[in-house]
Amino acid sequence: MKNELLQATIDQLKRKSREEKVNIWRRIALDLESPTRNRRVVNLAKIDRFTEANETIVVPGKVLGTGTLSHKVTVAALGYSDQALGKLKEASAEAVSLLELAERNPKGKDIRIIG
Repeated sequence: MKNELLQATIDQLKRKSREEKVNIWRRIALDLESPTRNRRVVNLAKIDRFTEANETIVVPGKVLGTGTLSHKVTVAALGYSDQALGKLKEASAEAVSLLELAERNPKGKDIRIIG
């Protein structure tokens, strides 16, 4: 793997999993280790369809801006398109990095993986 930032994120998620003794961070790290062509890509329309208001979700890949978001959610992902970030902001939703979410919620309570 050549992307040093991605490798650092994977390593930190695995460390968080060991420290907190929870499997969600390890699961996300393993998903991120997969080849780029197998990485998940999720549109806002799918997030809107399968989530409820004030829910926290993780996308172990990239969030794209196709569709609209009708409720407030917290989305943690590896990357976001510019259009997705704009639409998340319009919906008063929050876009955070995976490591930021791991720091906020180290036990991984009430987090769903989508993709």
